[in-house]
Amino acid sequence: MREFEFLQEKPELSQLDIEGERISLVSISEKFTQDIFREFSIDITTYMFPKPAEAIEETQAFIRSSLEGFRNANNLHLVILNKKTREFLGCCGLHGDSNPSSPELGIWIKKSAHGHGLGKEAIHTLAYWAKSHLKITALTYPVDEHNHASRKIPESLGGKVIARQSDTGMAGNTLNLLIYEIPLPLPAT
Repeated sequence: MREFEFLQEKPELSQLDIEGERISLVSISEKFTQDIFREFSIDITTYMFPKPAEAIEETQAFIRSSLEGFRNANNLHLVILNKKTREFLGCCGLHGDSNPSSPELGIWIKKSAHGHGLGKEAIHTLAYWAKSHLKITALTYPVDEHNHASRKIPESLGGKVIARQSDTGMAGNTLNLLIYEIPLPLPAT
């Protein structure tokens, strides 16, 4: 099994709390089950491969899988919280199980928090954390070509489209993915 390579001693991945300007990225845990189940809706997954959970047990299984990713040191699933109020805003991740030297970024923000630049801030915060803690050569960011707001996120980090692929999501939705590569070093903040 492939793992992330860390630049220094590996942190306790299940205890991360990464601070952004307005958000905090914290390791996913069971205490966020209800928030994830409620907010990961059909509206959110329009341009995504996964589909919303039909039963709370599916969300619980996702969280258990995420905790296994911490133990295997090849996937980081983080919850996005409002830094001041600790309100749940969504989830983001760094997925290195297929290529830990060029991991994939992923994100979703709950519908009521759209339009405030929180997704961009979360991905920037995670990308800079990854650059500072992991031996990586680049980051990747797959996004449906019709998801214009999300496409701006990798582009804001200097990302360029390196591939296109079509896929069918778990809900039967057609995905026309653009695979962005975000080169290192990242632009200055």
